[in-house]
Amino acid sequence: MTELLINGKQYRVDLEPSANLLWVIREHLELVGTKYGCGEGACGACTIHLDGEAARSCQLTIGDVHGRSITTIEGVPQNHPVKEAWISEQVPQCGYCQSGQIMEAVAFLSKNSRPSHDEIVQAMDDILCRCGTYPRILRAIKKAAGTGGSR
Repeated sequence: MTELLINGKQYRVDLEPSANLLWVIREHLELVGTKYGCGEGACGACTIHLDGEAARSCQLTIGDVHGRSITTIEGVPQNHPVKEAWISEQVPQCGYCQSGQIMEAVAFLSKNSRPSHDEIVQAMDDILCRCGTYPRILRAIKKAAGTGGSR
């Protein structure tokens, strides 16, 4: 039996410590906002927060995260500035990468609340968007940081 702290709630799962965190979150706990993209940690669709740091859940096991705090997209409040900016800037198209993009942006802005354009680009560089909404993503992050926004 493994205990997981996810979004401030304790969960107990009867799985081996080698069970993949992404699949435990999605299939066993039914928190389906975290997406499967590539399974190799390259696309970022599965990004969560592990003790406040962005991490790829597809590359972690439940044994890796024992005793640590996990936040999924469901744990980010609806009124969080990043989520609100995402909506106002109409970022999503297909929406597949959005939870990973948002989780990366929230973690980034928690460390750098007033980033430059180049810092945002660098921080978000490894989260892939199939639809190419990168300009809207950048505007939303700038808006959430209070450094820009709508066209």
